[in-house]
Amino acid sequence: MSGMSEVYLRTIKHGRDTLVAVCDYELLGQTLQGGRVPFKVSEEFYKGIPGSVEEAIEAMRHASISNLVGKKIVEAAIEKRLIHGRAVIYFGDVPHAQIMRM
Repeated sequence: MSGMSEVYLRTIKHGRDTLVAVCDYELLGQTLQGGRVPFKVSEEFYKGIPGSVEEAIEAMRHASISNLVGKKIVEAAIEKRLIHGRAVIYFGDVPHAQIMRM
């Protein structure tokens, strides 16, 4: 799978905080239905550099806030115990999760 872009990864530094936004590659620009309100996977927020799930997980380990959308990245974050499955919300069958480190 190496060499293939699986996700978009965007890192935003704000003072002492680091926000990492990650979405599965194919979701960028889509509007997800099936939640209480439609959820736009906006290019302004999520379009960073194309990368691998592993790179995104590594960036998340150093982030104060992580915002994740998509099966690939959310399932990997659960597998690596960065988030709990119960913390995930769904838009149809697409998972979304936020991690905050205080």
